[in-house]
Amino acid sequence: MTDTERVDPAGARRLAGRQVRVVGTGLLGASIGLALRQQGVDVVLDDASPASIALAVDYGAGRRPVPGDAPDLIVVAVPPDVTATVVERELHDHPTALVTDVSSVKAGPLAALRAAGADLSRYIGSHPMAGRERSGAIAARADLFIGRPWVIAGHPDISYRGAALVEDLALDVGASVVEMDVDSHDQAVALVSHAPQIVATLMASRLRSAPEEFLELAGGGVRDVTRVAASDPGLWVQILGANAERVRPVLQAIRDELDGVIDALADPVASGSPRAVAEAMSSGNVGVARLPGKHGTRKRFSNIVVLIDDTPGQLAQLLMEIGQIGVNLEDLRLEHSPGAPIGIVEVSVVPEDEQRLLDELEERGWRIAAAWA
Repeated sequence: MTDTERVDPAGARRLAGRQVRVVGTGLLGASIGLALRQQGVDVVLDDASPASIALAVDYGAGRRPVPGDAPDLIVVAVPPDVTATVVERELHDHPTALVTDVSSVKAGPLAALRAAGADLSRYIGSHPMAGRERSGAIAARADLFIGRPWVIAGHPDISYRGAALVEDLALDVGASVVEMDVDSHDQAVALVSHAPQIVATLMASRLRSAPEEFLELAGGGVRDVTRVAASDPGLWVQILGANAERVRPVLQAIRDELDGVIDALADPVASGSPRAVAEAMSSGNVGVARLPGKHGTRKRFSNIVVLIDDTPGQLAQLLMEIGQIGVNLEDLRLEHSPGAPIGIVEVSVVPEDEQRLLDELEERGWRIAAAWA
């Protein structure tokens, strides 16, 4: 399998008439169940915790197992340290089913299964690049995967045709399929997911003893940087341990660049110090510009900041009027102004719509705080 991507714009129900067994009813497992149940798929839930199954069933993510169940596809959504063990058991207990797991690390489980002599012709790892800071079935959402990449990590022991049900799963829940080998996947997530988690966590830890009056000044910058810091520590110990070989070099590179900035700030007016800081900032500009935007594009947008009253209906009114103007929103961010009864709405639009939207909003009485491309 090669590094390719596919999206299903038609939303065809590929797994209709199939039975899918989901083992593990946390955030990902329950969200998969909810999404498939909306498609009319028969979803069977299993979990080591009876309470977790009961909660997921109550939320409508699927049903309990019954004698005679014959799953076509099994999705293992358990913590990384037991993924290989559970996959091996499911392969043994359901000899006609295709088994996938949604763990965030792929090379380790595959190696463990190969060492155990498991039937790898019926196993392929996958990883939906979606999640939330909250965990458990109570945080599950049927729309969690819509528009998100779902990596299918191929290996030589399974054919493309043999893995087709996993692609069907990803497309049915609204994800876009990306094919990668296991090593490329683990290197990629080390850079775009695992190392950022550590950076966010360490920055958030600086806030523990900060005076309250300092925290009252917190705006979008620190909130953006620390958003994922509320994630489950126990789960991340497992994830980072499983991908340590690939995460460590990324963190070392960050440390080296940070040391350079720290050294420059020791004497910020010394020869070379301003340049060192400027180059570090410019390097970040280049990196962030490479991140895909809406629909995976790298198109740049214009941003307009509108101030709204912190009262019911104001945001809805703004969005309705933008629609009436006939401008499509590419992105939207909302935050509150500390100590003031106003909200700050940042909308992103294509550059050719910026001036028209600015003129129309000002004419309608909206307060424009800033605009930039």
